[in-house]
Amino acid sequence: MSRQFDKQPGNYLAFFSSFDYLQNVSALFSARYPLIPMWVQSRRMEEGEKNEFLARFTVAGCGVGFAILGGAFAEGIDLPGNRLIGAFIATLGLPQINPVNDQIRQRMHASFGAGYEYAYLYPGIQKVVQAAGRVIRTTSDRGVVFLIDDRF
Repeated sequence: MSRQFDKQPGNYLAFFSSFDYLQNVSALFSARYPLIPMWVQSRRMEEGEKNEFLARFTVAGCGVGFAILGGAFAEGIDLPGNRLIGAFIATLGLPQINPVNDQIRQRMHASFGAGYEYAYLYPGIQKVVQAAGRVIRTTSDRGVVFLIDDRF
């Protein structure tokens, strides 16, 4: 992330699968790269806090916003042009294994023979596509998307 930022300063979003993962990486990033401005999504942000987070993505802005994949900043926000020039997606975003998702997996396997794909893989990839879509929304948008997970 720091190499890309040094190569092309601007606004980036970095997406993680959980708040624990986000907090660990953002703390490490802050310690190693204190000169790179950064801001971090917190749990249960109020509307005003969300607006403050997004307000940092100005055309002349420069920094990295750390956010949750599938969360408020990964879907449904519009940062056109140079307000966002790249994203780092550090996970597949697979849903948690739990009784509800496992029941979906079993039913999908019985119906289509692809239970894991329908219950876990496709929803995870959809989150990744949504996050990448914050950078590339139209045919005239330009930016970079880094998929940081060997499973990609």
